[in-house]
Amino acid sequence: MARDQIDMTPLQSRDELVAWIEAGVKPESEFRIGTEHEKTPFTLEGRQPVPYEGAKGIGALLEGMKLLLGWEPIMERGNIIGLYDVTGGGAISLEPGGQFELSGAPVETVHQTQSELMAHLAQVREIATPLGIGFLGLGMTPSWSREQIPVMPKGRYKIMRNYMPKVGKYGLDMMFRTCTVQTNLDFSSEADMVKKLRVSLALQPIATALFANSPFTEGKPNGFLSFRSEIWRDTDNARSGMIPFAFEDGMGFERYVDYALDVPMYFVKRGEEYIDVSGSSFRDFFAGKNKILPGERPTLSDWANHLSTIFPEVRLKRYLEMRGADGVPWGRLPALPAFWVGLLYDNDSLDAAWDIVRHWTAPERQALRDDVPRFGFKSRIKDRYLFEIAKECLILSHAGLRRRGRIDHLGRDESRFLEPLERIIEAGRSPAEEMLEKFNGPWKGSVEPAYQEYAF
Repeated sequence: MARDQIDMTPLQSRDELVAWIEAGVKPESEFRIGTEHEKTPFTLEGRQPVPYEGAKGIGALLEGMKLLLGWEPIMERGNIIGLYDVTGGGAISLEPGGQFELSGAPVETVHQTQSELMAHLAQVREIATPLGIGFLGLGMTPSWSREQIPVMPKGRYKIMRNYMPKVGKYGLDMMFRTCTVQTNLDFSSEADMVKKLRVSLALQPIATALFANSPFTEGKPNGFLSFRSEIWRDTDNARSGMIPFAFEDGMGFERYVDYALDVPMYFVKRGEEYIDVSGSSFRDFFAGKNKILPGERPTLSDWANHLSTIFPEVRLKRYLEMRGADGVPWGRLPALPAFWVGLLYDNDSLDAAWDIVRHWTAPERQALRDDVPRFGFKSRIKDRYLFEIAKECLILSHAGLRRRGRIDHLGRDESRFLEPLERIIEAGRSPAEEMLEKFNGPWKGSVEPAYQEYAF
């Protein structure tokens, strides 16, 4: 999550809401890849959560990064809460429990994603190591209770923290204990957006299984391969899930806007202040009927901010955001954009992927999504195991990346970034299953070794 948008023009009509999203349409020659990843900071000594305050806290880490990178600080009430590159590069932001997020710049190739990651890693290490901070690449904190985790000083999180327990069992776990890697991809028309949205929604459980990496809660196996994915099933179902309407006739930008208008809001930002409007709809706000701000009409900023508080498995903003994967160690991060670029940015692969999913029904897609956190590759849809479909999709992605033919300085195309996923398919088990084997074997029933083996 980069900065909250600032554009204070009051909105007049629903068409403007549609136009804001539609402005994302671009020619294929201008397609970019954006990758965002979160990692959990921990104290190298004692492996505890890192507080915001203090000489060795998250605030100090951000101050150090600011000096090193020359990026602009994002401030809130005197606290540094993020950084952004004024030249249009990336941004660094904090999730509620201090999870450290890099929102990468929009780049042309997965090779550039890899370079950006390597640079980020070197920069973060330079500042974090003297502060005694390490970073963990798992989908969920493996050993801490929710109470142990410090809260970052961001107004919107205070509002979310109060609201979450009213709408789901796991909202606070999502906020404070999970990490993800996401990739953001473009579309060339409304029809192209719809096709990519449908394919990626239906296949999101494959990314969940390939990246499943959160089998521990508070030091013990939790019964899931991706508990992060399970958390999203009971966080806030009014704003998350498999959005079945995306597969219905008439799907397009307008249909998504109508969905978003009815999703309950969290906040409205006015100057430095976050105003709690949680539970009220954007539709009422749009009609001037918000009880907290009577007669006031939303601005484009309010709309952009509201869209960033909707959390389906694939989110539509001015691009499509793939949201199904657990956070992973840095060596596996570029595999996520590679997987989706190969499937969605190559038209032959996109058509073939659509052929795989087009006959699935909404209840079948939902059942697969519900099963995958626990069963991973052993989940089934119709008469097939997810493992077979994952294997097929990996082949399609590989072929798509080869046809794209984006070559690095050593003459390699982007398909090389799929290697970690190909190893997972060859082994026939998800990263979480491998980790559980270690837990029951060489780790001797302790999650502590994860802080070395899965650290950045």
